[in-house]
Amino acid sequence: MNIFETDDNSTPLTEDEKQQLKAKWVTTRSELNELETKGIAEAEIWLLKNKKDILNEAFIKALHKKMFGSIWKWAGTFRTTERNIGVAPYEIQPKLRVLLDDIKFWIENRTYSEKEIAIRFHHRLVQIHPFSNGNGRISRIMADLIMRHFGLDDLDWGSGNLTEISELRTKYITALQEADKGNYKLLINFVGAESAK
Repeated sequence: MNIFETDDNSTPLTEDEKQQLKAKWVTTRSELNELETKGIAEAEIWLLKNKKDILNEAFIKALHKKMFGSIWKWAGTFRTTERNIGVAPYEIQPKLRVLLDDIKFWIENRTYSEKEIAIRFHHRLVQIHPFSNGNGRISRIMADLIMRHFGLDDLDWGSGNLTEISELRTKYITALQEADKGNYKLLINFVGAESAK
């Protein structure tokens, strides 16, 4: 399989971004996935030592860099090119600010259940798609961090690998697409949370 091959629902990299792969020895998609999985595991260890305010742009960038910085030169920086998914590059920072303000409001006012707050945050961060790649993965980790903030367990995420092309990933993408239309029921069911309000 081509190292950069993706399905129609993944963020394709530009040629310049592909050239910024630090691990030049990687030649297959499975090697790249393995390397990215290792980076995410190292980021999880970093998270255990860095319990601070997670609801800000600087933290989200730092987390992305911890997850993918050993693999990609562009890790931790917002994308500057248009994609098949996400807002225009110039909209990333203002849309992220609105999302961060929204979640603080949801938490303070208990607008939704704890799980639904995490799920809605995850969906909106995926919708913004701030990075060249790794948006789904960082959005899921951020949602889990929100759950931990509430003293709850991480979300289920379908109990499988959502980065590989599979039936599970198709269900996840369908649930995200329904959430794009304002219907969060499929996404809430996907992670095993209670019903949406």
